[in-house]
Amino acid sequence: MRVIGIIAEFNPFHNGHEYLIRKAREIVNDPRAIVMPIMSGFFTQRGLPAICPPAVRARQALLCGADVVLELPFSFSCAPSSRFAEGAVSELISTGVVTDIAFGVDTDNTDILKALADMDFANDEVFNSRLNEYISTGISFPQARAAAIKDLASQKGIGGDLDPVLSSPNSILALDYLMALKKIDKKHRINVIMIRREGEGYHSSDISADFASATSIRNAISSEAPHFSQSAIAGKLNGHMPDRSLGVMLSSAFSGVFRYPDYVGYIRNAMLTANASGLDSIAYMSDDLSGYIKNFASDIRPDTIPDDDHDLKVFEKKISTKRYTVSRIQRALASLMTGQDGSYLEIKRPPYIRVLGFNSEGKYCLKIMGKCAKIPVINRPSDCLELQSENEELKKIFELDMRAASLGWKLYGKNTASEWESIPVIVK
Repeated sequence: MRVIGIIAEFNPFHNGHEYLIRKAREIVNDPRAIVMPIMSGFFTQRGLPAICPPAVRARQALLCGADVVLELPFSFSCAPSSRFAEGAVSELISTGVVTDIAFGVDTDNTDILKALADMDFANDEVFNSRLNEYISTGISFPQARAAAIKDLASQKGIGGDLDPVLSSPNSILALDYLMALKKIDKKHRINVIMIRREGEGYHSSDISADFASATSIRNAISSEAPHFSQSAIAGKLNGHMPDRSLGVMLSSAFSGVFRYPDYVGYIRNAMLTANASGLDSIAYMSDDLSGYIKNFASDIRPDTIPDDDHDLKVFEKKISTKRYTVSRIQRALASLMTGQDGSYLEIKRPPYIRVLGFNSEGKYCLKIMGKCAKIPVINRPSDCLELQSENEELKKIFELDMRAASLGWKLYGKNTASEWESIPVIVK
């Protein structure tokens, strides 16, 4: 049985995601291959709540080609690219059934990505020395990392134009996926599938293309805040998301399954919490970020987070600096709001597998996975209650996930205890 693991966020599920699933099956030449995405839960890698709850996004995926959908725990999904990648790759391999891992890239030159991954730069003294030198100049960590990688690549004779690769979020993630695979899949049992990403760039706000970015789709939804006219959203997104995916999102919002999150309210609440709390122990608050956020929060004016700043562009422009990226700040704030301190980052890999949904083919795969998985597989939160007394890491990650879910459901307009009633989505 061929099982293709896909790492994604589906925030929300759009045409590019459907293309990735279809293309992965084509590449392995098996139209019946099981596709098993692992996706972020309530919070995404850039540090903000997802536009839709996990169950809605899982249903979108299952109706558009996926067979089993897994959830990446908060501590790994709302994290820098290296932690996000290692957490996702580790969980997929821990299923015991994944034979391939597929992901999108923004370059045709995948050999450069493989060559950079082979450098094992994270453990290289020259790289780490140059990284610290660049950070000391005041530039952001991603910029410093890219510059240090270029220096090491030059030293090792790796040619080619590295700038497009090292400046693309998708290619940076791809590089981290490859490095995670080298670390975890030491016997090279997993086949790697790199698929050229179609359409607009990761951060593009252009909604006109068929393969519109998730950013442009979220911006189109946010532009309808605070009333979120369903007909207006449908008109803007028609053709940019698969019909079934768009239908699931619109019908779920219309029927009260969730409401679109109020990002302005969330950020304002996070700033109030930051102004009243000690921040030094919170994850990602190192390098004096805690002091910067504290000072920023204490000096907020009405125009810092305007009522109509629904896509947070004004806030992002005001708070970001060369030293601190918006994503890092938002991940630190998410950690503050969920109670994630630095000790959670010492847990390097997910201690359990959470199943968000499946179809009939996926159900068969899950039966096999139940026998092969290297870590516990859970279908609902209550499954963890029996396991946590035996595993302290599982207990910590599970409790953090439930706090993130509680905050997420509050933002989606539901009871904060709603996650306790969650069961996998089943599509027949």
